[in-house]
Amino acid sequence: MNTVKLGLKENINQFVLLIIVNAFVGGMVGLERSILPQIAEAEFHIAAKTAILSFIIVFGIVKAITNYFTGALANKFGRKNLLTFGWLFAIPVPFILMYAPNWNWIIAANILLGINQGLTWSSTVVMKIDLVGEKDRGFAMGLNEFAGYLSVAIVAFLTGWVASEYGLRPYPFYIGIVLSIAGLLSSWLFVKDTQHHVAKESSTNNVTKLKNVFWDTTLFDRNLGSVTQAGLINNLNDGMAWGLFPILLAEKNFSISQIAIITAVYPAVWGIGQLFTGKMSDHFCKKSMLFWGMFLQGVALLLFVFATSFTHYIILASILGWGTAMVYPTFLATVAENTNPIDRPKSIGVFRLWRDLGYAIGAILTGIIADAFGITASVVVIGVLTLASSLIIQNRMRCKTTMPKLTDWLFKKHKQHESSYYSCGTKTTA
Repeated sequence: MNTVKLGLKENINQFVLLIIVNAFVGGMVGLERSILPQIAEAEFHIAAKTAILSFIIVFGIVKAITNYFTGALANKFGRKNLLTFGWLFAIPVPFILMYAPNWNWIIAANILLGINQGLTWSSTVVMKIDLVGEKDRGFAMGLNEFAGYLSVAIVAFLTGWVASEYGLRPYPFYIGIVLSIAGLLSSWLFVKDTQHHVAKESSTNNVTKLKNVFWDTTLFDRNLGSVTQAGLINNLNDGMAWGLFPILLAEKNFSISQIAIITAVYPAVWGIGQLFTGKMSDHFCKKSMLFWGMFLQGVALLLFVFATSFTHYIILASILGWGTAMVYPTFLATVAENTNPIDRPKSIGVFRLWRDLGYAIGAILTGIIADAFGITASVVVIGVLTLASSLIIQNRMRCKTTMPKLTDWLFKKHKQHESSYYSCGTKTTA
């Protein structure tokens, strides 16, 4: 154990490998992102929004439950074993999506995809946290989520483009065959387990163990409970964006290629933005990062109601993506910061349980509202809930006193600039 070192530079080879593996993980979700709702309408003649969103409901519930068990079993069976096992569930998915004779087969594919995502994404998250230690945790999570969600965006765009050129099935899903095989082989042959890094950090970590990991993470701990509710709301609005935005844009007569671009911009900004926001969460108060991230998401969603042009949707998708980028790596870094290394996998599993249940809750809620009152009403309701989540963070969470708030830092910079402006003698009065 004396030779085991914590840190990003010290474990760069394994860290980069896990980044690549997580890109494969994200790509599997990107397969469905831009075209599956259209397949439901065009090939299976499903009109009800709740029925169309059933694939997201199933995916969210299965992934959420798998997240929980991945966290609970990580210490017992090892992170690498769970990661490798998770890829076995991915291999049938693209074949089912290509040749499904009815919608029930699509639902079955999303059960397998939910298990795959819960096992693989959760494992890569925990393993990266194990490797880097405390100093660069936010940056590490930013890189992890960047790889995953940029891959979502790239594959979403590619499948949309292939569908526009060659049809909705089967060609767009060939990408999934490559991703699933590459993910399985790289995880099995090259990834190393991180149990020794956990033991190393546990010997020096002084965070008190939680009395009840499930309930403290869910509700009772001020910081963990605030993060958990925000994670649920974040994925609730992402579930709506995933399921309803392609339909909304199609109703506004955008082409498949335009829809692919708009639906790819949101996860692309989300993914790329985390290269910056992950590092920011290591330096700024995590409460501040989470508040402003959720606030921007809520504002962007409400403004979607008034958008009329392709440019409007691109701008709002970018704002929504940036707001999500501010919170996503910060969620995981906050859970890690507030837990003992022994509790951490299970706490992350509980957080991800509730966060990914947001997909199912969002799909059910927005589907019911859309069928009863229209898609616009769904967007407004979810926007309001997202703003409410930001207020919970603002009033319940606590910052580390040594970390500056974003607003304080920006105000200080502004005051410094203003002071310099006056000192140069350039300020004049009328």
